[in-house]
Amino acid sequence: MRLHRNLVYTTIDSLNAIFNEGEYADKVVARALKKDKRWGSSDRKFVAETIYEIVRWKRLYAEIAEVKEPFDRDNLWRMFAVWAVLRGYPIPDWRQLEGTPERKIKGRFDELSKTRALKESIPDWMDELGVKELGEAVWSKEIAAQNQPAKVILRTNTLKGTKESLRNTLMDLNIETEYLKDQPEALVLKERANVFLTDAFKQGLFEVQDANSQLVAGFLDVKPGMRVVDTCAGAGGKTLHIASLMENKGQLIAMDLYESKLKQLKLRAKRNGAFNIEYRIIDTTKVIKKLHEKADRVLIDAPCSGLGVLKRNPDAKWKLQPEFIDNIRKVQSEVLESYSKIVKPGGKLVYATCSVLPSENQEQVEKFLKTEIGKQFTFIKDRKILASESGFDGFYMALLERKA
Repeated sequence: MRLHRNLVYTTIDSLNAIFNEGEYADKVVARALKKDKRWGSSDRKFVAETIYEIVRWKRLYAEIAEVKEPFDRDNLWRMFAVWAVLRGYPIPDWRQLEGTPERKIKGRFDELSKTRALKESIPDWMDELGVKELGEAVWSKEIAAQNQPAKVILRTNTLKGTKESLRNTLMDLNIETEYLKDQPEALVLKERANVFLTDAFKQGLFEVQDANSQLVAGFLDVKPGMRVVDTCAGAGGKTLHIASLMENKGQLIAMDLYESKLKQLKLRAKRNGAFNIEYRIIDTTKVIKKLHEKADRVLIDAPCSGLGVLKRNPDAKWKLQPEFIDNIRKVQSEVLESYSKIVKPGGKLVYATCSVLPSENQEQVEKFLKTEIGKQFTFIKDRKILASESGFDGFYMALLERKA
């Protein structure tokens, strides 16, 4: 186990882009992995995992290294040294790592780990919010689970094949997967692999989608031939799942505020062989009004804090601000009141988020049911999914029916 200079230099450059230039970690990692064509899979694995680890544990490592933001290159090297010592790497005799105080690092790690916000490496405001909404015991377990690296989960595209045939196809490529109990289309990778480079992906045999995210489309109870509207489609992971459950029969309308996201969805839909999707940009209120009382099923995959998917987006810990969460709650109330009008009498609505905060989830639904439009709906059931209980992302989904 030794450190290679070119891999570490790339890691330091990437951390500088994320911490000091405000870039998103996933974009920076994707760019870093293309830096040297000679790198093998273990080199790329080292770069990707090390960047994500140091982003995930930024606050803790900075405290141990006794450095403060904005981090200069010396600070980043000191944080890297903390990572290397705690991971058990022998420290090489490079100029940047001279005098790394190994015993002090281990001692400070033990000492600082007694405080949850430092141990779990999150801002104080986030720790206070988690405790306020979920209580000490649940939040402690939940934030610890959110700091575990995310597994890679595939969703079989049933428009093009079965879970069993996909598993065999991947086995031929030496990519081993396992089935997931109670998940009809999911496969879990036994170890990380770049599945996007496979012909199976290019042919649209699967999408990468978290196991709990895969529960949302099924919760909506869609049937072939229905008219279904996905109001916050984004790049369309759930839209594509709905299309496959509809067996390409009926009408699926994918809506979003951003044209760029719907363009991505169009490309994905083509690859998936999903051709019952219509695309509509929400550029005026008329777009929604035209659909009032027209849909059998409506999905509102609402914008949210993302506090259920920190394991997948560890840089969100540092990008999120308390004001954003206050704002997003207002947006959630607005979209629920506005988009729920699309459901026809007797039709069903799912409100979903990738947050674990009750104030974004069941409390939003309770508040909605007391509004003028909300009184026309009956609450059927909901699911509150914690990462600490499921091992996957934190999610919420509520199913409501419009009274006939």
